[in-house]
Amino acid sequence: MSGQSLALNSLSTFSGSSISSPATFTLPASSSLTVSVAICSSQASSARFFLTNDTAISLPGPDGGIDVFEILLVNGYGHWTGPAANGGSLAIDSLEQGIFEVAVSNNDTIHEVLDTLPLFGDTTANQALIFSPPLFTETTPQPTYPNYTLPSANSSIPDPPSSPTFDLVLASLSAQLTSLPQTGCSLINTSSSGTVKLNDLWLRGSDEWRSQWLVDGLSPSINYTAYVIQDHIKVSGPIYFVTKSAGFPCPLVHSLPYCPSTAYAVPLPPPQAPALAYDSSILPSSISDPLLQYTTNFTTMLLTFACGRDIYSPLQTCADCQREYRSWLCSVSFPRCSEPSPTSQLESNPQVPLSALQPQASGATPRNPFFPVVNYTYNSLLPCLEVCNAVDRACPTFLGIKCPVPQFNADTSYGVGFIDSGEAGVIGQGKSGAAQDRWGNVWCNPG
Repeated sequence: MSGQSLALNSLSTFSGSSISSPATFTLPASSSLTVSVAICSSQASSARFFLTNDTAISLPGPDGGIDVFEILLVNGYGHWTGPAANGGSLAIDSLEQGIFEVAVSNNDTIHEVLDTLPLFGDTTANQALIFSPPLFTETTPQPTYPNYTLPSANSSIPDPPSSPTFDLVLASLSAQLTSLPQTGCSLINTSSSGTVKLNDLWLRGSDEWRSQWLVDGLSPSINYTAYVIQDHIKVSGPIYFVTKSAGFPCPLVHSLPYCPSTAYAVPLPPPQAPALAYDSSILPSSISDPLLQYTTNFTTMLLTFACGRDIYSPLQTCADCQREYRSWLCSVSFPRCSEPSPTSQLESNPQVPLSALQPQASGATPRNPFFPVVNYTYNSLLPCLEVCNAVDRACPTFLGIKCPVPQFNADTSYGVGFIDSGEAGVIGQGKSGAAQDRWGNVWCNPG
């Protein structure tokens, strides 16, 4: 195995039982070479990786030298980037057993810890909706003079682009996934909780393609950890969330083309078996038809105004107004069920703000008159006030859009002071600065 050549733009897997220690590998020549290492099993964590771009050095090692570099591992992953005009050598020292990967590239780091996190959708007692980080951005055509056109209310989702392979790794907090090497090859081989019932690409919020998962078979009131692994080598996560309690009554709603960001628990009767959650194919038309009519009427009225940036605004177009209106309409039309944070969590971190929850009694008249009256009690997570303010900013004044003011009972209908500061026009300086975080806290419904 000593002196084996590593090919450019390739990934190789090795086992400590099949190579000598120290083992050396020949690196290819490149004006800018990146070598990355990923530990795939904890047994290989003792290994040290030394590299040189000086072909006169046959065995780089801990004794060092001017052109000897150690690839330091953090959470099981490390990389080196530099010139190697004539190639070089990679040596592995102190490896007793276990599996590791080496990737060599001249254009990018093959192994990678992604900066963007998976997105938590919502849970019931036994199910969860999880989304990958954004994959691609869908460009929405902007209306221009003289033919101002906008998407119809029930526009179908475009055909998804080809995408990398994504895997969801999900386990209870007790499995201690964060104690493992935080590499794709390590995490992908762990046992995941639950059963994936849906995995497809979804155009969330009209512009971001994400992979989405509906997972069933989880346990109530359990802390879970989730990662998304791209092509088995690029890691996004972890994020954390808690499933709802065993008595949580609301089912999940997802995959609505006319409300692409709606992916949470909604106060509806349980869907008829074998369906686990509501989507556009089984959601009652008595709910969807009025919502589509609202959007159609709004769009017709909006198009009576010159919609392009040439006249409308240097910053916004009618497309922006329609998008923000739809986000607002969906967030107020589909109330979001939630539960208070566990008492233990609040006691351990008193700085965590309370979510904008509003109790709803069994048999109470729903906020959306087209929703059925449910025979159970639940807590409604109010929409973020910023959802309304975004419509106000993006739409022309003749539409008469007005949002409640924090000083005058805005908190009876909206979550105030989370994304916004509670003052008019001040965004991002509220208690949380966001609608939710990576720890599973959700303070208001962002639409």
